Amino acid sequence: MRLLMDLFITFFKMGCIAFGGGYALLPIIQREIVENKGWATNEEVIDYFAVGQCTPGIISLNVSTFIGYKHKGIIGSICSTLGFIAPSIIIISIIATFIAEFSHLPVVNYAFAGIRVCVCVLIFNAVISIGKTGVIDKLTLIICLIVFGLAVFTNVSPILSVICAGLAGIIIKSVKKGEDKE
Repeated sequence: MRLLMDLFITFFKMGCIAFGGGYALLPIIQREIVENKGWATNEEVIDYFAVGQCTPGIISLNVSTFIGYKHKGIIGSICSTLGFIAPSIIIISIIATFIAEFSHLPVVNYAFAGIRVCVCVLIFNAVISIGKTGVIDKLTLIICLIVFGLAVFTNVSPILSVICAGLAGIIIKSVKKGEDKE
């Protein structure tokens, strides 16, 4: 029961600051889940983000569900998920009540402009963090650059990119294992 409450409270706190989407929250999830709680490794969190990107829903919500499930099964995933979404429901309900009255004020527009810049920095920080863990050799760097090029210069679906990158990883690892046996 204590772990279930800890899952709920931990993800409730993250849900309170979940501005800018899943990737902006990645550094916070890594610090809290990997470093402070020890509930997952950096590699697991990145794997959860990859799967969360390919599944319906909010990435960071999916990650919280995966972590809850890892530790306490279905009930753990429910506690983590409810903890993560509860602040959003409360905050959105409050904002919806007052947004029409205050959205025209310059100070509100300035605040949102500042928040957008902050979110960009948080996302960039997440990219650097994921890059350090994900790009481990020349071949993974090549995969990274190809996927980056596809994302920036084409309309290739992110799901297709993830699937192809996963297949490339399997093929590369299989070839390396074959070479190691010889």
